[in-house]
Amino acid sequence: MHLSLLTSFLLTWAAVFNQIEYKQLIGSWQLTHFEGMEKLVNSSQYQTANAMERASMDARINYRLENTVYQFEAGDVLKFTDFENQQVVQKEAKIELIEGNMLLIHEEKGDRLAKIIEFTDKKMVLLPVSKSSASGKLIFERIEKK
Repeated sequence: MHLSLLTSFLLTWAAVFNQIEYKQLIGSWQLTHFEGMEKLVNSSQYQTANAMERASMDARINYRLENTVYQFEAGDVLKFTDFENQQVVQKEAKIELIEGNMLLIHEEKGDRLAKIIEFTDKKMVLLPVSKSSASGKLIFERIEKK
């Protein structure tokens, strides 16, 4: 019985301790790693590609990483880059931080949900939450102001 009380206390403490406030998110975040890209690199299409095709795929991966930035602003606004028809486009959405670790992004095409599974002043790891999403974690690093 003492063990279950201790376990309950530790789980409650961990939930409270991991609460993130929106003001901690404010700033610019650069995508540095995306697990979905690992799946592409490990795919048979990539593995059997010739050097030129593989270089083209690598260039597209790097282009997506270099051009994916999330800018959290005061007023619960997220400005971000997205890709439509292989073009970089700027978008803006209202955002809610729910339960201290869930991001609800209200986009024109519908709402998206992501769980913040790791957060420090310099690093944020998001896990998209959806029935059809098997994309994996997105790892962002804070862009320091110059």
